[in-house]
Parts: sequence; C-alpha cells; structure tokens
Amino acid sequence: MADSQSLLKRGPFRSTWLRARKTRTQLVLSRRPRRRLGTLRWCGRRRLRRRLLQAQAAGADWRESGCPVSRAATRRPKTAAPSPAPAAAPAPSGPASLPIPPVRPAGPGRALVLLPLEQGFTFSGICRVTCLYGQVQVFGFTISQGQPPQDVFSAYTHSRLTINAVHYSMPEKSKKEMKREARALLRSHLNRDDRCWLMKNFSPLCSIVMLEQLKTPTVNFLVSHPGLSYVFVQESPTFQINSEHLALRSVGIRREKKKNGLRLTESALSAMEELVTVSCEEVDGCPVILVCGSQDVGKSTFNRYLINQLLNSISCVDYLECDLGQTEFTPPGCISLLNITEPVLGPPFTHQRTPQKMVYYGKPACKNNCENYIEIIKYVFSSYKRESPLIINTMGWVSDKGLLLLIDLIRLLSPSHVVQFSSGRSKYMPSLTPDHVDDMDGLYTKSKSRVRDRGFQLAEFTESLEFADEEKESPVVFTGHKLICVQSDFAFRKTPRNRESHNKVLRDLAVLGYLGQLQPPVPKPLCPLHGLTPYQVPFNAVALRIIHADVAPTHILYAVNASWVGLCKILDDVRGYANGPILLAQTPICDCLGFGICRGIDMEKRLYHILTPVSPEELRNVNCLLVGAISIPQCVFKSQHGLEGTIPYITTDYNFKLPGASEKIGARETEETREEKVHPKPKLYRKIN
Repeated sequence: MADSQSLLKRGPFRSTWLRARKTRTQLVLSRRPRRRLGTLRWCGRRRLRRRLLQAQAAGADWRESGCPVSRAATRRPKTAAPSPAPAAAPAPSGPASLPIPPVRPAGPGRALVLLPLEQGFTFSGICRVTCLYGQVQVFGFTISQGQPPQDVFSAYTHSRLTINAVHYSMPEKSKKEMKREARALLRSHLNRDDRCWLMKNFSPLCSIVMLEQLKTPTVNFLVSHPGLSYVFVQESPTFQINSEHLALRSVGIRREKKKNGLRLTESALSAMEELVTVSCEEVDGCPVILVCGSQDVGKSTFNRYLINQLLNSISCVDYLECDLGQTEFTPPGCISLLNITEPVLGPPFTHQRTPQKMVYYGKPACKNNCENYIEIIKYVFSSYKRESPLIINTMGWVSDKGLLLLIDLIRLLSPSHVVQFSSGRSKYMPSLTPDHVDDMDGLYTKSKSRVRDRGFQLAEFTESLEFADEEKESPVVFTGHKLICVQSDFAFRKTPRNRESHNKVLRDLAVLGYLGQLQPPVPKPLCPLHGLTPYQVPFNAVALRIIHADVAPTHILYAVNASWVGLCKILDDVRGYANGPILLAQTPICDCLGFGICRGIDMEKRLYHILTPVSPEELRNVNCLLVGAISIPQCVFKSQHGLEGTIPYITTDYNFKLPGASEKIGARETEETREEKVHPKPKLYRKIN
C-alpha cells in the first residue's frame, strides 16, 4: 500500500518532467526547478512550456550560459509565428560587459563603485561614502571630489537611498587628459591594480566612489537588541555569489533594485527647485516654509531632501518641529527649534541632535490639549532669529479639529510658502490658499478679511511673541503666503490597522537612537545600560510633574521610577525645600535640556538615579523632571545582558483586574486581554528600592 501511494505521488512528477523534456530537448533544468515543476498546476505548466519554447526560438543556449533569458527579451505577440533562431551575437567586451554600475573590492571593508553619468547605485545598509573623482548626489546632497566623506544610512524602515552620478562642469579636455587627471587624483587612495581597473573602464563625466565600512556606537546599540538587526541589512539567500557580492558584504551593505529606492514626483522636485531658488536669492528676507498634509504622504522625506538641497547652496537651515509623534531630530513628544549645518542622510533615529530650543510636551498627540500645544509653539518660535530659511514640519492630523489647528498655525507662524501634500490614498483636504485661510475660522482664532496688497495683523498672537529689538519698532504685518501643491505618489504599506504599531516602532527607534549616545566610541565594546554609572540627584534639588495623567502624591515615585524623564529648567527656585519630593501643581512651559532614564530611587538616601547622555555642565541647570506618556522601549528591559537571576522590572505575574492595568485606563476587557490572562506575556513593573 505504501509503495502504491509513493508511485501515485511520483507518477505525475515524472510524467510531467518527461513531457516538458520532449517539448524542449536542448534545454537543461537543474534539480531545484525540476522539483518545482512537479508542484505546478496545469496552467503553470502551460505557461512554463510556452516560455521555454520562446526562449528556444530566441536562440537561448542554456547549456553554456546557465542563466535564463529575461522576460522582456522573450515576450512576443501571441499571434506571431515562431521565427528561426538568429545568429549568436559576439559577446561584448570592455566596460559594456560589466554590471551597471561596476563594483570592485578595494581591500578589507572597502569597495569601489564606478558610476557612469546619470547612473545610480541603490543599496541598503550603512557605509561611509567618499567621492574620489567626479560628483555624486545622495538624498539631494551633493558630494564632490575633495570633500570630506559622508556617513549614509539606508534603512529598511524607509525608502532605500541611491548614490547618483550627476553632471559636473569640466573644461574641454580629451579623454586621455581626463584619464591622466583621474589617475593623479586616485594615486593617494588606491593601489596600482585598482587604478588600472578604473582606467580600463573609465568613461567621460563618470564618477568614482569609495564605500567604506562604518560602525557607530548608535548603530551598534540599535542592532544589539533582538529583533532590530534587520533595520539596516536583511540576510536573504542569494544564488549569485561573486566578487561584487563579497565586496559589498565586507562593507556592510547590499545592492537593491532601483524600484526600492527613493523616488520623488515631478511636482515635488519642482517645488524644491522653487524653494531653493527663493532661499538663495534672499530678496524678501529668509523664507519661512510650512509643510503640511495628511499622514504617510512623504512630508518628512520631502523635508530631509529639501534640507540637503539647501545645504548645497547655503551654510545652515533652521528647522521647527511641530509633529509630536514623528520627530526628526529629537525623541518623540517634543517641540523644538534646531539649526541644521550637516546633511541629513538617514532616518531620524540615526541623527539625533541637540536643539537650539526644546520643550517636552510629553505625548505623541495633542488632541486632548491643543491650547497648550499652541502656547508651546509660540514659546519655541520666539527664538527664531530670522537669519536663515526656516522649515516647519507639521502633524498629519488634518481632519476636523486638526485642520482648524493647522489654520491657527499658519496665522501664528506666518509662513511665506505653504507646501501642501495631497495623495489619492489620503483623505480630502481643502487647498489652503491665503483667501481660504482668511475666510475660515480656526480652533482658537476667528476669520479676518484681508484687504488686497495691504496685509493683516494678529494682535492676539503677536503680543506674546518676543522679537529682536530692531523688529519691535515696526509692527509685524502678515502679507499672506504662496501655496505650492505637491501631488504625492509615495508608496507605503501602512493601513489604519498597522499604522499605530508602525509609528510606535519608529518612536522606539528614536528613543534608542538617543540612548545610543551613552555608548563609548568605536572600537570600544558596547556597555549595557545597567552597567553604566548613573547620576545621583537629591530629592530636594528637582521638582516633579506627571504630564499625561493625574497621579496621587503617594504614587508619584512609583510613576517616576523606571520612566523616561525630561530634564528641564524652570524659572522657580526649588532649592529652599528641606526634604522631597517637590511636586508641581501645573505643567510648566520650560526649556528641556535633554532626556534620561530614572533607573532607580534610593528612599533611604532620598536620591534619584538618572542615566542620561547630557553633559554635566548642562545638568547643573536642571531643576525639574517631567514624566510623560513616552515610554522606554520594552527591548531595553527584556534584553539586559549579563544579569543573573530575575531581570529587574519584568514579571509574568500580572493582574489585569487592577484599574489601569490595560493599555487604556478604564477600557473594557477584550478578547486579547482574555487571551493574555490564559497565556500571560512578560510585563513591566516598577519597584522602588
């Protein structure tokens, strides 16, 4: 019986294989396609047979080359009769036989890329890019020969980056003279064999790029957590292991398909060209550019690209962050003003920077307290010096009250240009023309009719703004803005169901990127967070405030322990109190100097143990700790290496019947929570020493 069943299973496989071989006797398949052929249905077999016949008619010699013919080369009209096989063309020699662009190993952890004009190299991973000859562009930033190398981060959480060879001006020279000049430039960087290979494949107006292995403490800290090693490089089976693959692997990158790279629409490129021209002319002063639109339309990508484009022509760009959930240069939950002088060549968690002014709002959204959100923006915006162009990033909440709040922001910040993104996948959003903004009531402001060519004033907002002395003499007149509409074709896979979880991952990565500043510089090994020495802060040296919830005074220390805290500076003097903790009745609008983790509380000595990358000089000014809804990523608690026994702050004995035990306080019991009761997952708890 077993033999008959095995024959039944084996029979169709062999008969199918024999029929396929009869149709094309000169084509040879390997063992793996032979296995796959037995699992195909009759329609798949017919399709495979038709493709094999087309390949045979096109003259494909599978015995010698061993590689299949491309689909585009074998596609012919169905009505056309099979034509005789044409004569085999001679194999091309020289540069045409190399992949575009060709890659060559240049020592351990180094690779050379020869980019013909207007060709690109799309990759994933991290590397240091040096332009040895010519000129290339990465994410809108131009790198020329002789300039310092740039660190590039191409992550799987965002669109892959591409190194593009761009046109550069060259005096009229012959190809021989250009080769002689390139050989002289490369002599100090490469050995003789590499120079000979480049000169052999040299073409006019090409660019030569050196890719080097890059290791940073932040990246090493990120990928050390389980489940985050895929962020930069994903291992997948490859069927073609050659010198190029090994060279790129030694660098730490991987070649990607061009379709996976970043692609901007014509309207986005046109808008950038106009904004760069306006910023460089400086006829009417520094432009203020406000970028708005719904979620997942490419606002953040546009901002990064625009910053890099502006840095090609000017020395610095100011950036006002008004998006609480997806911040660019700081941990989430902040409103900040930064002065950007270096290009932005990666996702937010790779370029956490110190702002010029920052306020910790404490929540990833402002739907429940929009008035405080407006007040914080006014406070931060007052530090803008109007010495360089300003880019304003806004939230993706543009429906109902969110749209009214955006109207208030436009009236408050008075941008010279409003870049409005729209997409066929996003919800409808009216065009924010100057007339529409004037005629529409905001959330806190009323509509005002603007007289043509005369402008209008907003006394209710301008009274609280602090300007420079020379600007106080003349009244601030808002003359409207220019609307630039950008049609986005941004490809994303987020849906309303998985958007929140995806955004949560990005927020956790931003927090981890900030904590990566605690690590020692490379090549020193990573140090776990529990192995670092925290600062000891007395109870009576700082005040406490829980931003996102009302907590009883007796439970304040439980809420602060093992929490993400904002290190702030308030004007009030808190040093007059003998004991602590010192509790604030209201949330202050104050400067935030950085962030840290309260990793423990010593009740006997009345000390907070704070772990933070903020310098000791700045910590002397900290006199307030703010705790918000931004939490420490759970991987920080779960992957504490080097500990023996019970891991601190983690338990499986979790009581879901306690008030507030679920994610939403007061939420009803769901099927998911019932499932967790039966199969409990590790939960976090806080314990005061």
